Amino acid sequence: MKEAIIFDSVRTPRGKGKPGGGLSTIRPVELASIPIKALVERNSLATKNIEDVILGCVTAVGDQGANIAKSAAMESRLDESVSGFTVNRFCGSGLEAINLAFAKILSGQENLIIAGGIESMSHVPISSDGGALAADPRLATHIGFVPQGISADIIATLKNYSRHDVDNFALKSQQKAVRAWEENRFAKSIIPVHDLNGDMVLEKDEHIRHDTTLESLGQLKPSFEKIGLDYGFDSVALQNYPTLENIHHVHTPGNSSGIVDGASALLIGDKIYGQSLGLKPRAKIKSCAVIATEPTIMLIGPGPASKKALKRAGMTTKDIDLYEVNEAFASVVLNYIDELKINPDLVNVNGGAIAMGHPLGASGAMILGTLLDELERQKKSTGLATLCIGGGMGIATIIELI
Repeated sequence: MKEAIIFDSVRTPRGKGKPGGGLSTIRPVELASIPIKALVERNSLATKNIEDVILGCVTAVGDQGANIAKSAAMESRLDESVSGFTVNRFCGSGLEAINLAFAKILSGQENLIIAGGIESMSHVPISSDGGALAADPRLATHIGFVPQGISADIIATLKNYSRHDVDNFALKSQQKAVRAWEENRFAKSIIPVHDLNGDMVLEKDEHIRHDTTLESLGQLKPSFEKIGLDYGFDSVALQNYPTLENIHHVHTPGNSSGIVDGASALLIGDKIYGQSLGLKPRAKIKSCAVIATEPTIMLIGPGPASKKALKRAGMTTKDIDLYEVNEAFASVVLNYIDELKINPDLVNVNGGAIAMGHPLGASGAMILGTLLDELERQKKSTGLATLCIGGGMGIATIIELI
């Protein structure tokens, strides 16, 4: 039976996703090509042996439009036989790219694929592509649409997570990310970014705030209270959750994911084919799953998606050594830990998107790569990566070291 193997995983550092950010001078197609080139160089690949490039990208317009995956393949000077396509499953796009590669390998239709993601949020701001989900009044009314920050606050209200709870989670994310960098835990996978002259542009995740304290987090104002009240989103949400008297707005810029630029890529292929090329297997993909839940609360998909992936793999939470849960908002991860009844010490041991940022289309591939590296560092066996996704979706992938 065929196995889908991860042979390698790399990512760029995350740069602040605004003008003046560390990666803001890098063209999106160039940014996407950096991890692709690194995989080729690190593994001494003849690029004609790569069959496809699959990249997640959420805001695929402007500089990121027109199938940036194929553009990045050409920018990387891959063989002209290498195809490419771009996938958009919102925040789960990078992990969806990997899961599609997994399916293609298992089906026997392809043997070696580069899969990952790209998001240059300094070049193409979030929501630049519009779309019916938020902009079409008929659809928005039908589904009870509210912005994701309101959804995060609904979770916090339902689960009685206080401002202290979410701020404390955010502080720990910052502290863990600082420690991870100090101990060089990302060194295996980070590809520093240089300009055309060979000068260093960015070598570390730029969004981390080393001086974060509970006091400084507590001084930040809620991000979504005003739009919730002034634009009626709280009223919309309360229609779907009538047991609540009001929504407690606890999420701020300090306990929500940061807006950043970044790209990531994994080399995935058939085990026997890869070994014939001299590639060393690092892990196999055990299972994957996607699911959707009630769209107003929107951000509770990681739990049911993880349960679905575990069931497919014939596993339970007791079989998982480490978890990576995308830190879109603090309440998302707190809710996940409570729902699955897992040890919080096994979750995001090197920090997450609150500290390092969330480059939308790249995050899923980034956290899977981080999970792979940490399993190897700790000499553990199995890991699960998961993300919440707009529209109420969730996605999960389970890997096992070889």
